[in-house]
Amino acid sequence: MAAAAPPLLLALAVLATFALPAARAVLEDPAGLLRRAKEPAFMDWMVGVRRRIHENPELGYEEFETSELVRRELDAMGIPYKHPFAVTGVVATIGTGGPPFVALRADMDALAMQESVEWEHKSKVPGKMHGCGHDAHVAMLLGSAKILQEHGDELQGTVILVFQPAEEGGAGAKKMIEAGAIENIDAIFGLHVADVVPVGVLASRPGPIMAGSGFFEAVISGKGGHAALPHHTIDPILAASNVIVSLQQLVSREADPLDSQVIVSQASVQRCSATVDFLDKDRPFFPPTINSPELHDFFEKVASEMVGARNVRDKQPMMGAEDFAFYAEAIPSTYYYFVGMYNKTRGPQAPHHSPYFTINEDSLPYGAAMQASLAARYLVEHQSSASPDVNKNGLS
Repeated sequence: MAAAAPPLLLALAVLATFALPAARAVLEDPAGLLRRAKEPAFMDWMVGVRRRIHENPELGYEEFETSELVRRELDAMGIPYKHPFAVTGVVATIGTGGPPFVALRADMDALAMQESVEWEHKSKVPGKMHGCGHDAHVAMLLGSAKILQEHGDELQGTVILVFQPAEEGGAGAKKMIEAGAIENIDAIFGLHVADVVPVGVLASRPGPIMAGSGFFEAVISGKGGHAALPHHTIDPILAASNVIVSLQQLVSREADPLDSQVIVSQASVQRCSATVDFLDKDRPFFPPTINSPELHDFFEKVASEMVGARNVRDKQPMMGAEDFAFYAEAIPSTYYYFVGMYNKTRGPQAPHHSPYFTINEDSLPYGAAMQASLAARYLVEHQSSASPDVNKNGLS
């Protein structure tokens, strides 16, 4: 029979028995993570990060200073990363380095527009502005990183942090995939601040959430001739005008904008020929963003625990496009949601892509805590599908 343990060792053993479950419970408590993100020092740090990024906006594939700021903050937190991906992208890891793998994404680029808001941290770069909220997205993801790193030893898998360039028309997500930044990840979550959703509210839906988009060039050919003999000519200008009017009337006035429509034979009505080039080599088509139904159920559950069921709302599909959609081509499960920031006491809220657009910084803790909660809970609930002998991302 083994000798009885000394009282001091017995006490330490009892403490150790209770310490580990308590630590794990922190990451499994979304409301607790939100309280952490709202702590004054934590909040001030996120606000400071966001304002530094806002003062120095950079366009797609030019986010060199933003990328450097991200890496400095990751270094300060002791989080390993690889760089560059797709010119300026950064991919960091927190956790075991083994499966399951879940990713969180933030876009970093600004818009080519002059900021018209006069405030202390106005853009210092003429003709460039964070007019869509990507500065807030980066600050939120760094906030998520901080929360997760504080409890990294308790993560039951690996969280991949994706800081992505060039969302605004540059298809940065597609370039990140091509660069191998997100290989073999099981699921990815992305967010966007929303100017019409109240602060403290999280909103999304299963299935299509954002539209697809693309560019095209149409060439309409007619037949030249003398102005005095118009009946011997075929006027492509008239045909082009007719096409424009038809596109406007038939699609925007005669059909639901959420329904797909096809316009054909409009040039031939004017006896012209037409060719259409969708320019997919230079400006790739953005597919629609479609949320996994299973992840929607998961999102609603975690979000309800964080902000209460009444603050988790359905979001109607939007006609804007988002290159987050590309991740669905390489990742089995993808999910995109909105973090509210509207507060009527702040006065009118300018829409996204307006030179008067502003961020309600009270929204920052919600994005930071929600992303951290989704990642941590996903790892807990997907242990059975993990293959323990595989390090799939090679970033640990």
